[in-house]
Amino acid sequence: MTGNKSRGHNIMRQPLLTLLFISFFLQSHSRPHNYASKPLSELSREISKYSDIAQQIIDLAVYGRAQNRSFERLADFTDAIGHRVSGSENLDLAIKYMYNALTQDGLENVHLEPVKIPHWVRGEECAVMLLPRNHTLAILGLGSSVGTPSGGIEAEVMVVDSFEELKKRASEAKGKIVVYNQPFVSYGETVAYRISGASEAAKFGAVASLIRSVTPFSINSPHTGWQWYQPGVPQIPTACITIEDAQMMSRMTRRGQKIVVRLTMGAQTLPDVDSFNTVAEITGSKHPEQVVLLSGHLDSWDVGQGAMDDGGGVAISWEALSLIRDLGLRPKRTLRTVLWSAEEPGGVGAAQYFQQHKANISNFDLVMESDLGTFSPLGLQFSGNDRARAIMKEVMKLLTPINVTSLEEHGEGTDINMWMQAGVPGTSLHTADQRYFWFHHSDGDTMSVQNPKEMNLCSALWAVVAYVVADLEEILPR
Repeated sequence: MTGNKSRGHNIMRQPLLTLLFISFFLQSHSRPHNYASKPLSELSREISKYSDIAQQIIDLAVYGRAQNRSFERLADFTDAIGHRVSGSENLDLAIKYMYNALTQDGLENVHLEPVKIPHWVRGEECAVMLLPRNHTLAILGLGSSVGTPSGGIEAEVMVVDSFEELKKRASEAKGKIVVYNQPFVSYGETVAYRISGASEAAKFGAVASLIRSVTPFSINSPHTGWQWYQPGVPQIPTACITIEDAQMMSRMTRRGQKIVVRLTMGAQTLPDVDSFNTVAEITGSKHPEQVVLLSGHLDSWDVGQGAMDDGGGVAISWEALSLIRDLGLRPKRTLRTVLWSAEEPGGVGAAQYFQQHKANISNFDLVMESDLGTFSPLGLQFSGNDRARAIMKEVMKLLTPINVTSLEEHGEGTDINMWMQAGVPGTSLHTADQRYFWFHHSDGDTMSVQNPKEMNLCSALWAVVAYVVADLEEILPR
């Protein structure tokens, strides 16, 4: 941008014809071309020529020497580091581990980009039912929650099934611990109770809130996650409990039994800390300034191993570059893998990356995120205009050998949403994720959830799409 401005000062001294010529030249070369005018039949022929390369990638990832590599890399990483909550020493260790691993793998331009991220610590926590019987509740405090006063909180429980019921019974909430026993409908709908349950209860004088874990399945397993306090509303301690305990307390309430719980939480929010987004590339051969971005987030919750959320996304975004490198391929545009920091507190690292790079937004061809598990792939979810969608449908046909050709609506991902909202085409991995929320944000998120054959397929899909889009003659239309 600066270069164009400085050229403009010299242009003012040129004859008019020269001025018009240079102006046209700059307009036609200063921003990426697009496919707006090329017939779709011509695009289809161009993309179909990549079938041999797509098959080579698939063969290497699924049947060849790279078979199970993404799984083994993920196992080595998660077994060595464990969980990696935002702001923790473990996340620092994870970033150092990945920086060294990407460098040793021979990828290009491996570097760290600084960000500031939240630092919330759980501390010791315990919840015990005192009435109508003694029972220890399995809990996990929710991210950003305040702790209880010294000695904890002992109060009667009020069980509600919805925000609507809470409002109808608002006069009963003062001084109570509100327990939400909301049924699981979908994650997108039900997560509202985790996100804002504490503030909604506090509006009516509750002293704490306990939220039924946002999951369709439980083996007495609490699921944590981030929550947000509403401005101007008292901040009360909040934690998730299991489906089993929420349902039990609901039954007790219907019988007219008084429930008393003692809640103790040592949670606290410390000052933001320095961290990094981790970056590796294969530099483009013709348009190195233009980028296809692959991503997953490196942080996790402080339970389990973070293998599924989002170790799998990290592993395949690394593996895709390795597959392309192993085959000696170099696309016209740069392939850039970014491992985000602090996605769980709301995409904090990714938001700062966007601010740092949005000046070059016209050079971002496609943004990709894997953050809903690396189970057996079904296809991609995609956001972009009709022309871009038509191109992506042709690209997906290259994955016919592994029967993964679906292109669905609405790419999603906390870390790429701002790019898509700004008009950049975006896509997310869609897998057979029926079990994803069984393990999500819980102690069950371990390597035992992962399957090497499924990860091979995800890696192949990720690599084929990234390479072909990066190597097409023209950038995807906005």
